[in-house]
Amino acid sequence: MPQSSVLPRLEAQLRSTSRPDGAAGVELSGPWILRALEPELANLAAQLGEFGRDFNRHWDLSGVTRIDHAGAMLLWRAWGGRRARNLTLRPEHEALFAGFGAPRPLAPPPGRDGLAPLRMLGAQVLTFAEHARHFVQLVGRLVIDTGRLLRHPRNLPWVEISASIYRTGAQALGITALVGFLVGVVLSYLSSQQLKTFGADIFIINLLGVSVIRELGPVLAAILVAGRSGSAMTAQLGVMCVTEELDAMTVMGIPHTVRLMLPKVLGLAISMPLLVAWTDSIALIGGMVAAKWELGLSYNLFLTRLPDAVPIANLWLGLGKSVVFGILIALIACHFGLRIEPNTESLGAGTTSSVVTAITMVIVVDAAFAVMFRNVGSF
Repeated sequence: MPQSSVLPRLEAQLRSTSRPDGAAGVELSGPWILRALEPELANLAAQLGEFGRDFNRHWDLSGVTRIDHAGAMLLWRAWGGRRARNLTLRPEHEALFAGFGAPRPLAPPPGRDGLAPLRMLGAQVLTFAEHARHFVQLVGRLVIDTGRLLRHPRNLPWVEISASIYRTGAQALGITALVGFLVGVVLSYLSSQQLKTFGADIFIINLLGVSVIRELGPVLAAILVAGRSGSAMTAQLGVMCVTEELDAMTVMGIPHTVRLMLPKVLGLAISMPLLVAWTDSIALIGGMVAAKWELGLSYNLFLTRLPDAVPIANLWLGLGKSVVFGILIALIACHFGLRIEPNTESLGAGTTSSVVTAITMVIVVDAAFAVMFRNVGSF
């Protein structure tokens, strides 16, 4: 028959003693570890606290077989946060109590670095240079792949391009129409208040037509697309980086630019002019309704005077800018999406940086267009 093994009993013992010289003492024995102390922790803490009031009492810990930080801390608190004056301790247990009383060195106060702003500026410049280098590499790969596909049109990813047009164009009609209508109403209403003062009610058509068709329509649609579709593109590519889908495509010999980035760029380049034309139309309708309410201008007069008030060159300029905006938003979204690291913080930061950078670049490019074509579309 197998013999039954009896586990040793873990029990921390504590008893009061009297020394030959008449001094009071305390003798500890057994294991003073957390597992042994836990059942009687409250009673042991009370007894130790009572014995610890007499600082001249002799503490004999030579009978302690094992002690950990929990047991040492319990004794240290009983001694009032200092080492007992009369203490007998095993040499191997000395290190536990030696660490409690050692003062912790204070960290030196940080000195003032006069070059810190210069270092921060240098780091920002290097980061910008790195982003610019990767962006140029991405554009170069897209140009090379586009040239290869133009020689073999059958290899173009038509399904992905049509899906991108649907997601970035058709699904954005609702939000662009709502925002465009409200902007047209607000712009027309506020302008009417000023024009009535000078008796120039009829010029509301010129003001709305030029401002919406040439500037507000393209910029408004681009900002909405950058926040809606640009963030979605960045998040999609970022998740594919995290889940290693891009690595799997590389192993299978499928280039990223052909199946993922080129359809996004072409799809947004095609859908942006259509969205701008749609946003311009809805914004002008909103302005026309507000002009009817505020100034009493009839819809027929508004539509009749609009072609004469706004040269057709402004329409082509707005549509041309929208193509550039679409390509720029898609390239920036793909650039930041490919730089996502495998963690959730990087995904959120990359998506935010993508949207902010795209909107900033749209405004910068629009300002450049305004300067370069300042004489186009004017009487």
